[in-house]
Amino acid sequence: MNAATPLQNLTLPNPLKLDNGRVLDSAVIAYETYGELAADKGNAILVCHALTGDQHIASAHPVTGKPGWWERMVGPGKPIDTGKFHVICANVIGSCMGSTGPASGAQDGKPYGMRFPVITIRDMVRGQVALLDVLGIEKLHAVVGGSMGGMQALSMAANFPDRAERVLAIATTARHSAQNIAFHEVGRQAIMADPAWNGGDYYATGSSPDAGLSVARMAAHITYLSEEGLTEKFGRRLQDRDAKSFGFDADFQVESYLRHQGLAFTGRFDANSYLYITRAMDYFDLAEEHAKDGKEGMLADAFADTKARFCLISFDTDWLYPTAESRHVVHALNAAGAPVSFVELSAPYGHDSFLLDVPALDRVVKGFIQ
Repeated sequence: MNAATPLQNLTLPNPLKLDNGRVLDSAVIAYETYGELAADKGNAILVCHALTGDQHIASAHPVTGKPGWWERMVGPGKPIDTGKFHVICANVIGSCMGSTGPASGAQDGKPYGMRFPVITIRDMVRGQVALLDVLGIEKLHAVVGGSMGGMQALSMAANFPDRAERVLAIATTARHSAQNIAFHEVGRQAIMADPAWNGGDYYATGSSPDAGLSVARMAAHITYLSEEGLTEKFGRRLQDRDAKSFGFDADFQVESYLRHQGLAFTGRFDANSYLYITRAMDYFDLAEEHAKDGKEGMLADAFADTKARFCLISFDTDWLYPTAESRHVVHALNAAGAPVSFVELSAPYGHDSFLLDVPALDRVVKGFIQ
């Protein structure tokens, strides 16, 4: 077991400026830490979570009771060794696990709902940097993340180039593709088509758009898996029956699995947060952020000022953020003169490989972090 600090909620002392021109006053960042912070504060590692993740990286989730989402990676003697490093994991703004988001109270005391400002990945990182400032951590030993967490790691390197010595980005991209945006739009439309969504103002109604959120989760979950993994795990096997029903129950095991994933998700996540976070991911484009004089941005320009060492990891069965996306980042880092290593790992699990038992990943993470 990991000994985490009790969940902490820190109210930022200064307004948090956002890319859309608005500010969040008194924004709260919820976070957990693991391991002791060195006297010189030089052993801190910030781990950034993915879309539906949270700060409970290596401690039991307070709603589901399940182990932390990266407990296999973070802890004493593990690749990210909390006997050596002080690990920080913060819930992103816009989420629903303690940091300020759509379900939080606005100045009028009522939940923001759709009054919450649209945010970006860079805004999330601004919130994390503000947290580090309060904690007095000027430079991280490393910033680490997979999927959306990898986007945050790359964004920190591009926008706050002096804040981390090492950047480890796993199964991620420097921009969302049209296909990525399309899958997210299906999920958002499913939520907004649910009558219980009520224009985002459902917190006091006694009901929530669980049906829409469940469908959104089902659609997204497919993108996290590989065809090989689905075939091996489920194939065309039937669920608790010997013959097809000739109806629309969950005849197939894979249907039952997806329905379970969707329903379970509604118990721990807020539908409006799903809208806001997927939109932030869709807006993500590091090259565009660093465009100058009206010209099309070049990704290498985003990393022009970085002093960090980089490691990019992809998986051969990840079709959500395929290896070509990581190579694109590596080429940009090479053009910027940044030291970078890159490896494509073989695993049958698709995009979710970074969360699952892939011993080769453990070795790469440990080697780079140490």
